[in-house]
Amino acid sequence: MAEASTQDLKQTPLYASHVAAGGRIVPFGGYALPVQYATGIMTEHKWTREHAGLFDVSHMGPSFLELNAPSGDPAADHAALSAIIEPLICGDIAALKPGQIRYSLLLNETGGTLDDLMIARSPLADGGLYIVVNAGTKEADFAQIAKAAGDKAALRRADEDHALLALQGPEAVNVIAALVSGAADLGFMTYGAFAWSGSTLLVSRSGYTGEDGFEILVKAAEAQNLWDTLIADPRVKPIGLGARDSLRLEAGLPLYGHDLDETISPIEADLGFAVSKRRREAADFPGAQRILTERDGNLARKRVGLLVEGAPAREGAEILDASGAVVGTVTSGGFAPSLGKAIALGFVPPALTTPGTKLQVSVRGRAQPAEVVQTPFVPHRYFRKSI
Repeated sequence: MAEASTQDLKQTPLYASHVAAGGRIVPFGGYALPVQYATGIMTEHKWTREHAGLFDVSHMGPSFLELNAPSGDPAADHAALSAIIEPLICGDIAALKPGQIRYSLLLNETGGTLDDLMIARSPLADGGLYIVVNAGTKEADFAQIAKAAGDKAALRRADEDHALLALQGPEAVNVIAALVSGAADLGFMTYGAFAWSGSTLLVSRSGYTGEDGFEILVKAAEAQNLWDTLIADPRVKPIGLGARDSLRLEAGLPLYGHDLDETISPIEADLGFAVSKRRREAADFPGAQRILTERDGNLARKRVGLLVEGAPAREGAEILDASGAVVGTVTSGGFAPSLGKAIALGFVPPALTTPGTKLQVSVRGRAQPAEVVQTPFVPHRYFRKSI
């Protein structure tokens, strides 16, 4: 994340807080955001793994898809909304229970990934879908969803008048329990609406660090109050984009524009779980022929995790086989503070994806040993429960 001028960049409702806290501001996704605070990325990373880190992720694209003329029957309305969004993605949205969230992929006609996103069914009786897309692709995503909705439904953007906060780490649950009654009872990938300080918060038990945690959508006018309240808890510290990236890399989670793009399918990205069973059987999603063929084993590349000896291999580094022949490319790489080692994600031929396979990476023209390993590099600590 190279530093550049922050002039003409968008600011989140919490921008002044980041500056006042000594955040080093960089451009990211069209926004001016803190890459780190005074203590540095390593300290912030470890604090999140051990306590609770607070992230400003208001640059993301939260939105609501709602029928223009709801029938009053929640099941029928949810089916109608699912029929709008499902032709764009590979996930089973129709089967979502109230309050349940599903990770899915927005696909092009050839099965490449336009974005990865979260789609949730409202826990409220009046229906609606809560959709969160990535910052860098949100304008195109919103336009595509709005086009699919036509005159049947409206896409209401929440990124323009709300802030989105992520509270992540093993102590996050106790922090949220003291703040919002009932939110700690959520299970992983569920959400609900909760009253706080005269306002309504949408709280989901989800995140991008591999840790247990919560994402909180709050009206922009209340964002500063919520941020200050959370930071006042000694278990909580503000965390920047740098640690967010190292945390998600240790968790083996892809970053759009790096480990996912318009040429990469869910199967190549090792995200086959996101292609729901009902959708596979119906073969009714974009690029189904390619994706189902790849699922049967006919593919040229697949994402793997690598443990790297020596200096970190960064995005774009060549992956070599034992003989030194180029066999793939690193798409994300860096130092893993939790492991004290360099790690990377990248794409190689399927024959080289077995854990334990010995490979190499080229760093500044020098070959360094690397080994294929299972991801996540650091075990996920999500709190799962039935709903």
